[in-house]
Amino acid sequence: MIVVLMGYMGSGKSTIGKELATLLNYSFLDLDDYISEKENASISKVFETKGEIYFRKKETEYLKEVIESSENLVLALGGGTPCYGNNMAILTNNQNIASFYLKLSIPNLAKRLFTEREKRPLISHLKSEEDLLEFIGKHIFERVQFYNKAHFTITTDNKTKQDIFEEILMQLI
Repeated sequence: MIVVLMGYMGSGKSTIGKELATLLNYSFLDLDDYISEKENASISKVFETKGEIYFRKKETEYLKEVIESSENLVLALGGGTPCYGNNMAILTNNQNIASFYLKLSIPNLAKRLFTEREKRPLISHLKSEEDLLEFIGKHIFERVQFYNKAHFTITTDNKTKQDIFEEILMQLI
């Protein structure tokens, strides 16, 4: 079984994923980390030097590679992964995959991301929380149709990690 976590940046995919993997006694993999390792460059460097089209093609290639060679894995996707190519079809048509959309409200995403925007190339140029709110709102509007195709949606606002783990585990039974 592969448990796939998707959602907007800052929604907790990696944080929840690592602990969930430990609970399930599964391996954990962050797709962005895997891509960085394979490309010998950070995601922002790949975008900068080779462009987004190259990155998105590689992202799909590596996603397939991970899925085909893995079992008992918790996989955290990049925020944009579900939105490109046939990535959602790859995820939803595989009976060995349970996909979860970790849904956090836009105001809570903005609060969480504002302090760490320097580490996130997509939002590092935004100077105010209002600009960040607007950016996230537009982005989620474009992406939500893909996120909503996940097998399950877990709304994470005002929930503890334990609450989120329990919700995910209930769906896996």
